[in-house]
Amino acid sequence: MYFIGLDVHKKTISYCVKDAAGRVYQEGKMGSTRRELDGWILTLPQPRTMAMEATIFTGWIYDHLLPHAEKVKVAHPLMLRAIAAAKKKNDRIDASKIADCLRCDFLPECHMASTAIRDRRRILRYRNLVVKQSVQMKNRVSGLLMETGVSYNKQRLHKVGYFGELMATNAEIHDCIRPLLRLSREHIERAQKLDYALVSSLERDPLLKERLRRLRTVPGVGPITALTWALEIGDFTRFRSIKQAISYCGLCGDESSSADKAMRMPLSKQRNKHIQRVLVEAAKLAPRECHELAVVRERELERGNRNRATLAVARKIVCYLLAVERGQRDFVPAEEFSGMAAA
Repeated sequence: MYFIGLDVHKKTISYCVKDAAGRVYQEGKMGSTRRELDGWILTLPQPRTMAMEATIFTGWIYDHLLPHAEKVKVAHPLMLRAIAAAKKKNDRIDASKIADCLRCDFLPECHMASTAIRDRRRILRYRNLVVKQSVQMKNRVSGLLMETGVSYNKQRLHKVGYFGELMATNAEIHDCIRPLLRLSREHIERAQKLDYALVSSLERDPLLKERLRRLRTVPGVGPITALTWALEIGDFTRFRSIKQAISYCGLCGDESSSADKAMRMPLSKQRNKHIQRVLVEAAKLAPRECHELAVVRERELERGNRNRATLAVARKIVCYLLAVERGQRDFVPAEEFSGMAAA
């Protein structure tokens, strides 16, 4: 078996090919293009296993190389940084270190979602960008009105009818900001239409439709939360326990313990920030719909910390979502489940 380490960059890829004994068979540099990859693959010995660090460019390279190797692995960049740390560092050495980690089975491998999931996840993350820009533009509209001393109804400002009425009848709006307000409103309307189109296309997708329906039976889980869970989690079977899923979602703190001392740490930064955000937002609304979640929230509120109460509810939602995924069935509240069991 030959072990190949790749150090991937925007324009170039450095590679190092080693045999099982650690002897360098081949090393060099090539361009980051499909054409050069195809030519390079023909020069490689077989059988072979490849590894690379996770970057923004990893996805298409992983897909392109997968049919041409026994295995293609992707390394976690934060964990690999500690292993490959050296006084002298360059692309050739990095590729060699990755090949050594792969050869000795020390590579800190990370999960690589399927191409189908990654393609749909890209759409959802693009939608998140559109929504973020829409919110920024709404804030800009409010800022323009406040800068020029215009009185307006904050709750109704972004309604189509009220905005048109405000522009037509409010004499306080200066002519210098009217073109900016119109442009901002057009941007917001385009963003709303694009948001609806992107979400609708994902909801109708045959790969996701049934899974989303089951996930939405969980209290507090709406279309965006269900989509984010399905596409950011991907294959739920990779989590051996609920604790692993909670950790991946960023709903627990770092661990810092030594001997018999343990310290409470802030929430870990090693998490999936996209799913963390939507789960926290869902946890704020879910207790209104589910008595069990309301009990969890009240129990934590008795300790006097609202943020911890929200996190406790979010962790419970993760338990429900994972149970629905594993059982491949709709969510059943505890009261109904106990009644069904008694019958």
